[in-house]
Amino acid sequence: MKNKRQTALVALLLLLAHLACAQEWQNLIGDNLNNWKKLGGNGTYELQNGIITGTTQKNTPNTFLVTRQEYSDFILEFDIWVDPAINTGVQIRSHSIESYQNGRVHGYQVEIDPSPRAFSGGIYDEARRLWMYPISRNPKAHNAFKNGVWNRVRIEAIGPSIKTWINGIQCADLVDDMTSSGFIGLQVHSVAEQDAGKHVKWKNMRILTKNPQNYTRETDPSVPQLSYLINQLSDREKREGWRLLWDGKTSAGWRGAKLDHFPTSGWNMENGELSVAETGGAESAAGGDIITVDQFANFELELQFMLTEGANSGVKYFVDPQLNQGTGSAIGCEFQLLDDQRHPDAKMGVNGNRTLGALYDLIAPENLSIPGRGKQFKGLNVWNNLRIVSKNGKVEHWLNNEKVVEYDRFSQMFRALVAYSKYKDWKGFGQWPKGHILLQDHGNAVKFRSIKIREL
Repeated sequence: MKNKRQTALVALLLLLAHLACAQEWQNLIGDNLNNWKKLGGNGTYELQNGIITGTTQKNTPNTFLVTRQEYSDFILEFDIWVDPAINTGVQIRSHSIESYQNGRVHGYQVEIDPSPRAFSGGIYDEARRLWMYPISRNPKAHNAFKNGVWNRVRIEAIGPSIKTWINGIQCADLVDDMTSSGFIGLQVHSVAEQDAGKHVKWKNMRILTKNPQNYTRETDPSVPQLSYLINQLSDREKREGWRLLWDGKTSAGWRGAKLDHFPTSGWNMENGELSVAETGGAESAAGGDIITVDQFANFELELQFMLTEGANSGVKYFVDPQLNQGTGSAIGCEFQLLDDQRHPDAKMGVNGNRTLGALYDLIAPENLSIPGRGKQFKGLNVWNNLRIVSKNGKVEHWLNNEKVVEYDRFSQMFRALVAYSKYKDWKGFGQWPKGHILLQDHGNAVKFRSIKIREL
């Protein structure tokens, strides 16, 4: 029996040794910087004793030290120290090509943010789509990064999945298939004059490119996954009960709010986009609003929307299409979609309660995730993210993954707000047990895609 145990122990040790050897890590910081090149601004980099030190300069844009080699699937680890007065990041799967903004570096950046915002470990799309995974969606990661000391960062980029850890705490779980390979880059951020001469340092940087999928860490199930797959669900979303409300091609599951079928005009489905046509700005006067065939009570809804100049639209929920069979839009709670700068509705209502992200005519939006930061709108003619969560009467509006509205639809305060709004004549407004989801036709060109929901 003793010999058998010894044999089993030897076999286990050999297996562990084999696995250790199989992890063929490559050091990215060698004796010189010959395998790197500088792009962008005039920040400086120097290598000494295995540490790369970047130094900020005044009056210069972001500066990057990037690998000459490109990487696709990998696990990247490094230690980083940064002066708390500045922020920085590490680019992955990034590019610099002359045809894109005259060679500007763009692509995924793993943020290092020592400010009180504390978005370290979040994923930003540099010079492209901006924040993809703000740490507002994973608040427990706010404390992962420690100021004034070296921090250990791990990045797993495998297929469309990008996950990050700082000091062993998972920060982000992103799914996005826009870019599958590119260089790795160290950032020296542009700064105000008073922050010139500040330092950021990297050491112990290594990368694993051979079979990285065999060496991934276990995912923390409490860390939300944010998926930007277009009109598709990730495997995790399927496991968590998400389903597509629009299949990206047909009108299945939708009908006109005042029809028993989908409108024959006014709405288009092309190139994976569901769009309402420009017809002059009148409310529900062309194709009309569209609603889901199904009704929902407790749910989490996500979609992407694109506004054109001067556009007005909305996403409504707890909609009862029987309440208004005349002119105008169907009745329900509304996540306002609006070009705040150009549409006159932004200046109507009370204290901004008709602006982008508002609970229309009831509650004005503000950044509740990061007070003082302001609501995060990425702009016109680009895709923005909308999220609505409704559970047991508690409702939240999220714009680009930062919360802008929260309320209790069964509360006395909500009833008081309704009593002084355009909805005062609709008995029980917003308190019905369930209702349809609606996309509004307000006569302006607006696009939607990746519409998905899960019931809670």
